Amino acid sequence: MSVARSTVVIMTETRDRALWDTRLADLDFTVVDVETTGWAPDDAGISEIGAVRVRGGRIVAEFESLVDPGRPVPARITEVTGIDDQMLTGAPAVAAVLPGLLAFARGSVFVAHNAPFDLRFLIAACTGTGLDWPGFEVLDTVRLARHLMAIPQEVPDRKLSTLATFFGTPVRPSHRALDDARATAAVLGRLLARLADRGEVTTLAELDAWLAERDAALAEAALAEATARRDRWRRPLARLLRPFSRLLRRPDRVGSR
Repeated sequence: MSVARSTVVIMTETRDRALWDTRLADLDFTVVDVETTGWAPDDAGISEIGAVRVRGGRIVAEFESLVDPGRPVPARITEVTGIDDQMLTGAPAVAAVLPGLLAFARGSVFVAHNAPFDLRFLIAACTGTGLDWPGFEVLDTVRLARHLMAIPQEVPDRKLSTLATFFGTPVRPSHRALDDARATAAVLGRLLARLADRGEVTTLAELDAWLAERDAALAEAALAEATARRDRWRRPLARLLRPFSRLLRRPDRVGSR
């Protein structure tokens, strides 16, 4: 489940130099999707985890498990995902599923569409079950698409369903974890192909620098636009208020004689 929220994560602070200097074409990626009972781990749990391991642009392994979220699934969530309490009867607890996922992803770059959402739940689950989060290098396909897809010329937004439709991925997102992970993997492949065509980036380290540079440029452009918008309103407002300001500055002559 990828929910539109601020995307702030791309790489970990502790660098894995073996991955960091590896060519993107030679990396393993583990593309992950989690389905949940809500929007934040403080008041919701994981109901399904799906992941695919990608090597050389091909899916070489898959991981899938329903998960007992430890609470009922709200009706509004069932409407989106199709996952209900009956489906989760007998599902393993997250503490039993996480070790398998972490082993499945070992030695790879962690990928998700709107990665902070999935990471918040997975890291909280690790903390709650006494597991250490391995500190994967993380790549967010939303952030990648922000700099490689033209809006609105190509797509109206960067939702997973929109990108999957644009690229004609063989599996379409369905708000089920494995389908969404497969669709995200296909989108990742198309985005990395676009990046390769530019010839600017070949390694994970170069990709991190490339994204940081473009994030900074976008932030600067947004600030300039906000300043210009403010000034466009400020100038006519100042002209409108000028007569009143002169009136307020005029000395009060009452009682001066």
